[in-house]
Amino acid sequence: MKTLLSFLLLLLAALSHAISSTGDRLLVILEDVAEKESYSKFLGDLEGRGFQISYETPKSEGLSVFHLGERSYDHILFLPTKSKGLGPNLTPKILLDFINANGNILLALSAAQPAPTTIVSLLLELDIHLPPDRQGLVVDHFNYDISSSPEKHDVLLLPPPGPLRPDIKDFFAPTSTDGEFIAFPNGMGQALGPGALLSPILRAPSTSYSYNPKEQAEVIDDLFASGAQLSLVSTLQARNSARFTVLGSADMLSDKWFDAKVKKVGEKKAAGTLNREFSKQVSGWTFKETGVLRVNWIEHHLNEPGASNASNPKIYRIKNDVTYSISLSEYSWDKYIPFTVPESDDLQLEFSMLSPFYRLKLHPTISSEDSTTYSVSFKLPDQHGIFNFKVNYKRPFYSNVEEKNTVSVRHIAHDEWPRSYVISGAWPWIAGIGVTVTGWLSFCALWLYSKPPSTDARKESKKKQ
Repeated sequence: MKTLLSFLLLLLAALSHAISSTGDRLLVILEDVAEKESYSKFLGDLEGRGFQISYETPKSEGLSVFHLGERSYDHILFLPTKSKGLGPNLTPKILLDFINANGNILLALSAAQPAPTTIVSLLLELDIHLPPDRQGLVVDHFNYDISSSPEKHDVLLLPPPGPLRPDIKDFFAPTSTDGEFIAFPNGMGQALGPGALLSPILRAPSTSYSYNPKEQAEVIDDLFASGAQLSLVSTLQARNSARFTVLGSADMLSDKWFDAKVKKVGEKKAAGTLNREFSKQVSGWTFKETGVLRVNWIEHHLNEPGASNASNPKIYRIKNDVTYSISLSEYSWDKYIPFTVPESDDLQLEFSMLSPFYRLKLHPTISSEDSTTYSVSFKLPDQHGIFNFKVNYKRPFYSNVEEKNTVSVRHIAHDEWPRSYVISGAWPWIAGIGVTVTGWLSFCALWLYSKPPSTDARKESKKKQ
């Protein structure tokens, strides 16, 4: 009986294992724990994927993001709250420390409630800007749902990002065919700074704009942003690959809009929404269930006949032929799969000292069930010193790959130079030396073995003089 019980417990633990590559501890911050019923399907999907969810309010006394210097949670989900601040346990510094500790954050905003000052300060640190007064509503008079917002036009109906953004379709393009549009109700847009770490997932249509609904003027002259200046869903991936996502509309995650029927202005029939599938893709990326790259192994070795097959030697010689290989895997939901570099991109190797001597494209050579090996062969430069094999692959929506292997490159030793007679260009000089030596020896031999004149002949020559 005990054996059967132990087996069932192990089976239950295996089934409940989170598919996130960094952990299953998820903290959900909301105004009242009872509000989670409005997001029961979204939270239920997270639990079904193996996350261990803890619910807390901003003012909870027992709330602690860190314990003894370590993260108490792996991920944080913020839902809209009415509080102006989030208390001493959720200050901007603590949240930044959480990101620096490789924690991931999904932040959901709402135009109906001003964003807490803590959130505004945190976003400013990340170069993400919200409308003035922490409140702004995105409307569009050409892309709205006529059934739920016939007057305000504040429920935007947007196509999924896949067709418009081929570079991110693998992450955020819903695979469901139940609907045609993503419903973005009662949402707040963001303006992104020029930082290279920021990437928009969903931009506002060119006909949309953001304004403060409390201003009742008939003509709005001062707009926060409009069109493509507005990002509705934004992401930031830190240099340590921690992920931060801003969802401009928390209502997108509610049960109401998971099951809603919408009808875009000008369309003849109503259709379902893609919100449930889209929220899965966004939360899956934020919580590192997709787009996580892993380096399995790195190898570099000599690629010359008769050379030693030793892997990763510490020293090479100038002009050696070398092969470099790196094995990469991509984590996708619940397993590692071979990583395939997009066709529009390159995976490159830098062989550098202070600056790159070579920048070479790595080509796929071997593929297995869970990895792909990329390799390149090249000749080392005619320069001795300390060099680095470096792969620096940093792309939006993929975790960063930065690998550096240091080696020494020595000059050619005295006994490694080829003999002069092997070099065809030296043959004329060798021939010149040979002719000079032969001529000198011939002259010496002729001089030594020439017979001197006799004594009588010398006397006769003197008499004639």
